[in-house]
Amino acid sequence: MAESKFSGTSTYVATDDLMTAVNAAVTLERPILIKGEPGTGKTQLAIEVASSLGKPLFEWHIKSTTKAQQGLYEYDAVARLRDSQLGDDRVHDISNYIVRGKVWEAFESDEQPVLLIDEVDKADIEFPNDLLRELDRMEFYVYETKRLIKAVHRPIIVITSNNEKELPDAFLRRCFFHYIKFPDKNTMQKIVDVHFPKLKKSLLSEALNAFYKVRDVPGLKKKPSTSELLDWIKLLLAEDIPPEALRAEGSRKAIPPLYGALLKNEQDVHLFEQLVFLDRRAGSNQR
Repeated sequence: MAESKFSGTSTYVATDDLMTAVNAAVTLERPILIKGEPGTGKTQLAIEVASSLGKPLFEWHIKSTTKAQQGLYEYDAVARLRDSQLGDDRVHDISNYIVRGKVWEAFESDEQPVLLIDEVDKADIEFPNDLLRELDRMEFYVYETKRLIKAVHRPIIVITSNNEKELPDAFLRRCFFHYIKFPDKNTMQKIVDVHFPKLKKSLLSEALNAFYKVRDVPGLKKKPSTSELLDWIKLLLAEDIPPEALRAEGSRKAIPPLYGALLKNEQDVHLFEQLVFLDRRAGSNQR
């Protein structure tokens, strides 16, 4: 029976090149490293791959303090010491104090799982290299119990990065790489349709025009993302904002209503207001 392939889901619009990349990584049995702007659906991709292929999902969200060992297992020596002081019989079996990590859980899954290693670049620079051997060999050794843990099924591994720091070359060589480009208008329209299927075409058209105008403003510290567009449209519907209110009347630029959903810091709001003022003044001088 042919292996099923990822082709997007009813709740996730995947471009052809993204679907090709995911399926290539699965064929090569390599982790897929996903980069892209925040809000382009990198984390959600792993969730949708698992849903589309009907596989269990294990999520490991990385923080600045996360160590590679935590993904394998941790030995809780403090709990064992406490139990020994209380005379608990559990102390005689050290395995009672071994806490399985997400990699271990994925390795022991009864069916092939999807393993998400989210925002790998948040951790220390050595973090990716510290996982190389385990992800290559699909096994690791638990020294406290003298036990070798081997993957029952090789997981489909999705690794995301926001490009906060460079990843080691040795790590990159072992991954299949894909950069999620920010969606163009046509793709974004499909994404919005998934979330707001009854949205009037006139409001969608004006909202997208206003959204991309904001994104095109030079010098923005944080360009609004897909998730922020969806939040903004939800607010426009809740407040019953008409399409005409999103159209720039008498000016090529205007600050959009409920802009707090799109612009997330005071510098960007101030910059946008300045550009609107300058644009209007230039327009009045031409008349």
